[in-house]
Amino acid sequence: MPTAGHMNTEGSSGGGGEGGVTTTNTKGAQSMIPTFPLAESWVWARIKAEAHRDAEEEPALASFLYATVLSHPSLARSLAFHLANQLCSPTLLSTLLYDLFLHSFSSAPSLLSDTVADLLATRQRDPVCHSFSHCLLYFKGFLALQAHRAAHLLWAQGRRPLALVLQSRVADVFGVDIHPAARVGRGVLLDHATGIVVGETSIIGDNVSILHHVTLGGTGKATGDRHPKIGDGVLVGAGATILGNVRVGEEAKVGAGAVVLIDVPPKTTAVGNPARFVGGTGSPVGHEDLPGLNLDHNLWSDYVI
Repeated sequence: MPTAGHMNTEGSSGGGGEGGVTTTNTKGAQSMIPTFPLAESWVWARIKAEAHRDAEEEPALASFLYATVLSHPSLARSLAFHLANQLCSPTLLSTLLYDLFLHSFSSAPSLLSDTVADLLATRQRDPVCHSFSHCLLYFKGFLALQAHRAAHLLWAQGRRPLALVLQSRVADVFGVDIHPAARVGRGVLLDHATGIVVGETSIIGDNVSILHHVTLGGTGKATGDRHPKIGDGVLVGAGATILGNVRVGEEAKVGAGAVVLIDVPPKTTAVGNPARFVGGTGSPVGHEDLPGLNLDHNLWSDYVI
């Protein structure tokens, strides 16, 4: 099972060419994205250009866009500033959070490359995401995930009280509750994100897409390794509940509202409560698509209750 920060741009973008990666957005347009580390500067340039455009088209947003994007020299500083202002409180100052986030993204370069992969994932997969800047500024699933990456780093460094404070603030502000010990890969899309709960020993692979009100939880008072393991390229539909130390194999699909209590084989679709495999447990019907990337929710064509 992969951990955060191990996959390259080619893996998260699906297709490549010399010196870059060819991607297709939801409108069918293709563009060339350079490989890391050039991808960071490429995405940051796009974000600034989009912010300039939005400020010209909507002058009421000019001050906000200048303070949040255009006044900053880098993606790391812009993201740190925005997260700090989103998550601060009267007793948790934005200046403290800004320094905390900036130090996290500066001291662990893999975090920033993961952020870029998440930006690319959201822009490419979510049909309502019309620009990188909109994702950076307004998509709470993306923002919650980046705050979690910083909290996870703090947890690994033994700064657990501070990591738990970040978890609490993210849950309060964004409605997304990810334990700071949970391990999350790159190129992850949390679509809508409201109500997502991820337990302490959960692992989420690369290029995973998770919709709102998904729970990766335990089954009771068990301790130790007790939460789900989600493989690369998995799609988890809205309202799905996956409980216990079960494994959802690479490129599997979990249908909306499913309750998964058993392992799901790779490239298999699980639907229902309790979850069943399309085609039956003995001979589940496999699929050759990439559900985590294409968000194909057409899950039930072979399923009969």
